[in-house]
Amino acid sequence: MVQSLHKGAPAIIPTDTLPALTASPSHAHKLWELKNRPAKKPFILMGACPQDLFKSVLPLARVDAELMARKFWPGALTLVLPSSGDFLKSLNLVTDSLGMRVPDCEMTISMLKRSGPLATTSANLSGAPPSLSELEAARVFPSIPLLAPIPWPKASGLASTVLAWQSEGSWKVLRKGAVLPELL
Repeated sequence: MVQSLHKGAPAIIPTDTLPALTASPSHAHKLWELKNRPAKKPFILMGACPQDLFKSVLPLARVDAELMARKFWPGALTLVLPSSGDFLKSLNLVTDSLGMRVPDCEMTISMLKRSGPLATTSANLSGAPPSLSELEAARVFPSIPLLAPIPWPKASGLASTVLAWQSEGSWKVLRKGAVLPELL
């Protein structure tokens, strides 16, 4: 599957929250097309470890990001951080920030160690309810391969909490999800 991703093919992978539609960052444009998603809605960058993700984070936010990552990753927290570089240009066409996450799913982390960071989004059509299992995701995207083996580990069915970095020590909750804001 890793070779297919690097050649531009999308895939569906498990996470600890919901099944994800994924592609290499340089082919993220295919995800917008597959999902029928407006280009103004960015994707997140999923990686095997914080070091893989934070290379593009601007230094002013890196200390705060590393603190959050140590506390909540791997896990269901997406951090939206000021970024630069190729990943940003491929995943966010609107702002200079990038959502990042390390999932708490060993099967996916193992694949991400081989593939490097990937563009991800929930495996559903834009505006439709999220797929809750690999079978639901396969019904929505029947031509997209699933990461094997199947069945996948049980996911929570809750989207990740999304936090946006505002300034030193300051975060804004963009979406309440699996990680409770009071824990933050």
